[in-house]
Amino acid sequence: MATQIPLWEFEKICKAYPGVLANDNICIKLMPGSIHGLLGENGCGKSTMIKTLSGVQQPDSGKILHKGKPVHINDPQAARKFGIATVFQEFSIVPTLSVAENIFLGNMPRSTFGTIDWARMRDDASAVLAEMNVHISPDAITGTLSVGEQQLVEIAKAIAIDAKMIILDEPTAALGEDEIERLHQLLRTMRDSGTAILYVSHRLDEVERIVDEVTILRNGRVVRASGETKINVSEIVNAMVGEDIGEHYPKEFNATDEIVLEARDISTKFGVSGASITLHKGEVLGLGGVLGSGRTEIARALFGTDKLTKGTIYLNGKPIQLKSEIDAICSGIALVPENRKFDGLFFNFRASGNITAASLRSLTRFGVMNLQAEEIATRGFIDELEISTQAEEKTVNFLSGGNQQKIVIARWLFSDAQIFILDEPTQGIDIGAKIAVYKLINELTRVGKSVILISSDHDELLAMSDQIAVVQHGTIRRSVKASELTHDDLVRASTNIPELNREEKIV
Repeated sequence: MATQIPLWEFEKICKAYPGVLANDNICIKLMPGSIHGLLGENGCGKSTMIKTLSGVQQPDSGKILHKGKPVHINDPQAARKFGIATVFQEFSIVPTLSVAENIFLGNMPRSTFGTIDWARMRDDASAVLAEMNVHISPDAITGTLSVGEQQLVEIAKAIAIDAKMIILDEPTAALGEDEIERLHQLLRTMRDSGTAILYVSHRLDEVERIVDEVTILRNGRVVRASGETKINVSEIVNAMVGEDIGEHYPKEFNATDEIVLEARDISTKFGVSGASITLHKGEVLGLGGVLGSGRTEIARALFGTDKLTKGTIYLNGKPIQLKSEIDAICSGIALVPENRKFDGLFFNFRASGNITAASLRSLTRFGVMNLQAEEIATRGFIDELEISTQAEEKTVNFLSGGNQQKIVIARWLFSDAQIFILDEPTQGIDIGAKIAVYKLINELTRVGKSVILISSDHDELLAMSDQIAVVQHGTIRRSVKASELTHDDLVRASTNIPELNREEKIV
């Protein structure tokens, strides 16, 4: 039997930036009809490889082969002509355009007169969304959609051009469990029809379920080629970091019986409907639920971003009014938002300006800010949280996702917050940074601080929570001890599927 020719192949690809060899003799084969996982920690060279295959940048040396023949991918348009579609982690949608316009942007169908055929474009967009089993109107303005829905529009753009090679960079970072399973089913169908798929993700449990083969990068080099690594989490983690890191979810149990925050029957104009939660000192309370269930909206209500139309919030047994985020900050409540790039960071500031932003008064006397004290405090958090020392000199847009996330958390540590609301805190960061966040959660609860954890990663939610409150339609349907739940239980509870005689677990 003849050996199958790779659809795409890298032969000794090298790419250097000033002071950094991002890709060092990369060799990889991408076969038709296969989902190939490309894995590694942030900074290992994955993004550089993706940009090279997408035509965004050119390699310094080496060959790119298409069906066994050397080719040059000079720009993204050339990549598109070769049948390559890339869904980058950073969205490329135009928020003011409709879903249909975004799906076919740059490739809009034309009438016989050369004008845009709007009706056909809408019908074609509806067909793509139906194929994905996604219920989004093609007429919806994309900027009004949730982060997860915008991600699905990005994926629809790739499917719309009938690509033979699809590159997915963290495609499920903003998706819930149902949306992930729907996407995975679609990818399996595309794989079975002969499409080659390059799948990049930090969610290793998910990778274990979906990929057929993996290539692992470390420090710009291939450390495990396809076929050399078993597709299971422990093998992958050890290859990525170069050592056995031990427990993937290093959970500590520090919850007490003391109630620090209570929300009773709260509602807002933005999707919260009669929700009630109870948070104890030292506890990690997980909020579980599908995309659009209202988890983030509850977080915004507890942080004063969205005003209550009904209900009461109690802090240490006393009712409080949160008219704005400033009221929440003064009450010791912190929010690490889902989208740290748009809602959590000042990208033109260094670490210092970001860390002290929520508590400038503590550095100011008679209207004058003590810059030396700010630098000393910043250096302390950089050492304590093991943030890259580059954060002292460079603006945060040059830092990895994991370092950015630590800086957001450092801001609230500096403000001496007592309650931390973490909305998707490990989204889009590598395994090493994830474990650092988990250990930080343990450190917070160990000193008596409390955490509300929102995560679409069910394994993470189950492992790191003490209690899980299941959110549906903006309200809390049930509250369950995390130790008494399985992954299947949580899926069923989140999607309102009967739990098959498991009601005895509900507390």
